[in-house]
Amino acid sequence: MDREVEIFRRLLVHYGPQQWWPAETPFEVIVGALLMQQTAWRNVAAAIRSLKAAGLLEVRALAAAPIPVIRRHVKIAGLYRTKPRRLRSFCRHLLLRSDGDLERYFDRPMEEVRADLLAQDGVGPETADSILLYAGGHPIFLVDAYTIRIGRRIGLFDGERYGAVQRHFEDRVPRELETYREYHALLVTHAKTLCRPDPRCDACPVQDLCDYGIRRKRVHR
Repeated sequence: MDREVEIFRRLLVHYGPQQWWPAETPFEVIVGALLMQQTAWRNVAAAIRSLKAAGLLEVRALAAAPIPVIRRHVKIAGLYRTKPRRLRSFCRHLLLRSDGDLERYFDRPMEEVRADLLAQDGVGPETADSILLYAGGHPIFLVDAYTIRIGRRIGLFDGERYGAVQRHFEDRVPRELETYREYHALLVTHAKTLCRPDPRCDACPVQDLCDYGIRRKRVHR
């Protein structure tokens, strides 16, 4: 069995299902992904609550809203000069492409949707793949800084290029939507809980699969 599959199995046993992304609708996932850049989730969650309370958490409402109005509700998520404009622009793109119908928008080959997402202002690979995976239901392995930190520390790969890391996991982990969703969420949880910049290897459920963890254990014998 590939280490990658066993790592997933152990993390799932250790932390339990993460049931990420916390959102009521696919559109809420999209808004969250667009606001997530360079901020903490608690700030994104606060911005979404504010948009929802104002009746703005809807494609047409955001597409028509003045930038100062959007800014007032999402300012807590940071980048207040760029995020409101990008959010409105993306909603207008959804209206233009599929009349705001997300099911129709995502009902295309994954690579076609991904190219469409990446062509939008402020949407990079991580944001595009977040939207594909959690809003669009497309099985694509989502990579972030936590994925790279853990993978390099374990010794799965030694680079940090997004596409190369993504292919590494997709070549070794069955292409299943729920598996990819859970794997990403578990890696985030693991990076925040144990595999931090100063890792707690003694409590790690995958220490014996980790090059760094094995070396550290030998040193402390």
